[in-house]
Amino acid sequence: MVILLLVVIGILLAIIVFQYLASRTRSGNIQQLQGKLKQVMEDQTGESLLLFTNDRELQSLLVEINQLLDYARKRAAAYEKTEMATKKMISNVSHDLRTPLTVILGYIETIHLDPLMSSQEREELLAKVYKKTLELLELIHKFFDLSKLESGDEQMPIERVHINEVCRQNILAFYEILTNKGFDVRVAIPDEAIFVLGNEAALNRMLNNLLSNAIQHGGDGKVIGLTLRTEKEFALIEILDHGKGISEQHQDRVFERLYTLEDSRNPTSPSSGLGLAITKRLARAIGGTVTLFSKPHEQTVFSIRLKRIQY
Repeated sequence: MVILLLVVIGILLAIIVFQYLASRTRSGNIQQLQGKLKQVMEDQTGESLLLFTNDRELQSLLVEINQLLDYARKRAAAYEKTEMATKKMISNVSHDLRTPLTVILGYIETIHLDPLMSSQEREELLAKVYKKTLELLELIHKFFDLSKLESGDEQMPIERVHINEVCRQNILAFYEILTNKGFDVRVAIPDEAIFVLGNEAALNRMLNNLLSNAIQHGGDGKVIGLTLRTEKEFALIEILDHGKGISEQHQDRVFERLYTLEDSRNPTSPSSGLGLAITKRLARAIGGTVTLFSKPHEQTVFSIRLKRIQY
């Protein structure tokens, strides 16, 4: 009996010693992890935590910590990118608003400081002030529209749209201006009715933006085209020009907000860089896409892809 009791006591002591040693080992590992984690956080390195242990619970904890660190790094990178974009946006907004305001102020000062100005000259300057004020108001509206689209406040009810008619109306709105300026206008809209899922107001805005963009930045080629065609379950609208085009390094960025076209197509362009950003967000809001293909000095094509439906 005594021998059995001694054996039990020995086993219990062994268990206690084993647990003590395991506890010390785990405590040491946790302290090591704590030190490494503190160093990684202070130095902001891209390291992951490494620890050689057979403790499965510590292994699981280590995996979770590394996943959390990776998530934190991605969030920090995204925040930094957003902050840089915001700074650039504020700079561009300030520039885009300051320029017309400076011009307007100059016209008004001229009118105010020149009492001998003839009524005809005064009327001409007032007409210029009015025109610049309208440009400024349109720019402010674009900033507001983009803000609503990005925040999700803009309601875009999806409905059946007769896309042939939308295309005809939009190209007709520019047709007289284009022909008077000597453009070769190429239109290919099939007689067969094509219906898509979309929003007519959004589509009108998108086509207006793309046609205006083609005229402003691709007008040197004197060719503007609009093509409507089908591709399986989709309908495609293509706006083309034969102007200077967009170099490959800029093609992925022209849809970014406030990535001005001065950077990519026309250094003298007064573009705010908002039209294409609004177009892309409108396309996304109605379940479509807008893409770009450009071969400089040959052809630039913006394509809108929409879900086709049976009428």
